Amino acid sequence: MVAEKTLAVNRKARHDYAIDETLETGIVLTGTEIKSLRAGKANIAQSYAAIERGELWLFNAHIAQYDAGNRYNHEPTRPRKLLAHRNEIRELALKASQKRFTLVPLRLYLKKRLAKVEIGLGRGKRMYDKREAMAARQSDREIERSLKMRRLR
Repeated sequence: MVAEKTLAVNRKARHDYAIDETLETGIVLTGTEIKSLRAGKANIAQSYAAIERGELWLFNAHIAQYDAGNRYNHEPTRPRKLLAHRNEIRELALKASQKRFTLVPLRLYLKKRLAKVEIGLGRGKRMYDKREAMAARQSDREIERSLKMRRLR
């Protein structure tokens, strides 16, 4: 099993989108960016992915400037290229072009010393879908609680 260390999670993504499929991609970073990531200073809550000119890009992901970095420090929210096979990008482009689909970064993590981004192909949820999901979660919680109390008796 490969050890993974999660650096940032987009918690709101699964609330706002119904994720149909996911894809693990690499990410192109500079030296100060990877050092800042290893220090745990990343946020992908407001970020999104897009395909431009046949390449996959991550926009608006915030990786804080490295404290010990000097004039070679990076811009915190610069666009970053995501690495995936050409066929995977082409397939994502076809699916993402359909109505209400978007590419959402789900998490940023380290795998075998390399930074990876998990991209999800998500369909935007309507307000009633979100309410439905919250009600189902709450009822599941109540069932678990009652079963736990029954086992304790």
